[in-house]
Amino acid sequence: MSNSDSFIDEVTEEVRRDRLFALFRRWGWLGILLIVLIVGGAAAWEWRRSAQETEARAFGDAVMAAMQAETPAARAAALAALPEGSPERDAVRGLLSGAAAAQAGDRAAALATYDRVAAQGDIPATLSQLALLKRVLLANGDEMSAADRGAALQRLVAPGAPYRLLAQERQALDMVAAGDTDGAVGALRALLEEDGVTAGLRRRVTQLMVTLGADPAAS
Repeated sequence: MSNSDSFIDEVTEEVRRDRLFALFRRWGWLGILLIVLIVGGAAAWEWRRSAQETEARAFGDAVMAAMQAETPAARAAALAALPEGSPERDAVRGLLSGAAAAQAGDRAAALATYDRVAAQGDIPATLSQLALLKRVLLANGDEMSAADRGAALQRLVAPGAPYRLLAQERQALDMVAAGDTDGAVGALRALLEEDGVTAGLRRRVTQLMVTLGADPAAS
C-alpha cells in the first residue's frame, strides 16, 4: 500500500470518528435519557410491587386479627373498623362482616352489607355474586319478596355464572317450599347432569330426590 493510500485511510478514519463524536454530542443525551427511563421505570415497578405486597400482607393480618375476636358481634365490629382499601378488599371485608353479623343475629346489618357488596360494579363477579347468593340464602319472605328472590336466582343461574350450581339447588328448594314437587324433581335431575357437580352437592341432591319420592338413577 502506498503512502498516499495510507494517508487517505487515516484521514477517512479520522473523519468517521469526528462524525461519530459529533453525533454523540448532538444525540447522546437521548440514549442516556432512555437508559435513565428504563432503569427508573424498573425501579418504580419494583417499588410498587413491593408496596402492594406489603399492603396485602397488612390487610390479611388485620382481617385475621379481627376474625379472632371471641364473639360474632365483636368480629363484625372489628371488621367494620378496618380502614378502607381497594374495592376487592372492601368486598372481602364486607362478605366476612356480613357473615359475622348474621351469626350475631343482626340480620338487618348482614343483609345491608350483602346488598352493598352485590351492588359494587368495580369488583369481580365471584365476589358480587357471592354476596347476592348469601343474601338470597339468608333472607326470609319478609326480607325479600318472591319476585326479587326469583330474579336474583335467575341471575345467579345464568350460563357461566360462578355459583350457578348452588343457585340451581336453591331454586329446587324454593320449588319444594312452594309445593311444586314435580318441578323440583325436574330441576334436581337437570342439576345432576351439569358439569362440575361436586360430590357433596350430588349427595345433597340425591338425598332430596329420595325424600321427594323420586329415583335419582331414573332418566
